[in-house]
Amino acid sequence: MQHRVSGKKRSGIILRTSIISIITNVVLASVKFIIGSIARSISISNDAINNLSDALSSVITLIGTKLATKKPDKQHPLGHGRAEYMSSIIISIVVLYAGLTALFDSVRHIFHPEDVNYSMLSVMLVILGIIVKVVLGYYVRHVGKQTNSTALEDSGIDALLDAAVSVSVLLSIILNTVFHWNLEAWFGAVISLWIIKTGISMLRETISTILGKRFDSECVRSIHAICDSHPDVEGSYDLIIHDYGPEYAIGSVHISVPENMTAAEIDSLSREIQQEVYEKEHVVLSAIGIYSINETSEAIAEIRETIQRITEADSRILQLHGFYCDLTNHIIRFDIIVSFSVKNRSDVIKEVYNKLKALYPDYEIMIALDSDISD
Repeated sequence: MQHRVSGKKRSGIILRTSIISIITNVVLASVKFIIGSIARSISISNDAINNLSDALSSVITLIGTKLATKKPDKQHPLGHGRAEYMSSIIISIVVLYAGLTALFDSVRHIFHPEDVNYSMLSVMLVILGIIVKVVLGYYVRHVGKQTNSTALEDSGIDALLDAAVSVSVLLSIILNTVFHWNLEAWFGAVISLWIIKTGISMLRETISTILGKRFDSECVRSIHAICDSHPDVEGSYDLIIHDYGPEYAIGSVHISVPENMTAAEIDSLSREIQQEVYEKEHVVLSAIGIYSINETSEAIAEIRETIQRITEADSRILQLHGFYCDLTNHIIRFDIIVSFSVKNRSDVIKEVYNKLKALYPDYEIMIALDSDISD
């Protein structure tokens, strides 16, 4: 698992990286505007615009990080962490705008080409700009992954895209100088389409996170492993995690424990699990539900095995858990997870209920439908 930093240290790293990115991009943009004006090169001028969009992305990241670190208040009791996701959306829109602007300018110059005049100095500065953007892009993206900052990762990707744009500019310069082929507008159009595609992908990913996409599988498996590592826990289920920003997530889970455990023992066990999960995964388990296990007789074990065979034979059913059988009061209850691929999942519950009612007509059968929320 990749080491991540958190808290004030995380905010400080993000702010420092953003400032470095802003200064670098402003300097590059200024130099390229001057070169583009002298050489009358639309591709170099567009490249300068891309550098300015990177600087703007870093400014947005700064603002988003500052807002996200605000303490919880009465109106936002769960904090402001999702402000980082909003800044990622704005950065994605900036990337899209830069791509569309470059595309329109490139198409215009395809139909109305202009003569360009490159000097050796302009070529050397373009090469230097490529090197700087590649180093900056990988650095910002690495820090983004390290700090779990989507906005910073997006800024790093944007910087690498700008480097690709600069490579196309360099290639068009070479072709123009050697063969006198003025193809910079065509190169600009192709790269612009790539930038637009990347902007759409970035926007889709961030929106998916805000809507509540499936939580990180590695984190989910780790939380299940923590719960299951306790001797009294015979299984953990129904893990739900709500993402309130890169630094704050709230979840709930059910654990299966013997029915003879006391409330004091369950309380102590729950607190241990909550503390361990928070320390290792930085997820607050606000609630731990209980499934009681009472498979203490052959009759109960036989009923469970029968129900298990019925559910396992149905490919639409992914899991059975929370089984409890009360022989005295004739009650059977359990939960089943039905795949999201099933159009009408309640029909599966009805089919299982009818089969079991035929086998155990004297029993009250209670089946709860669960969803495949986490891995």
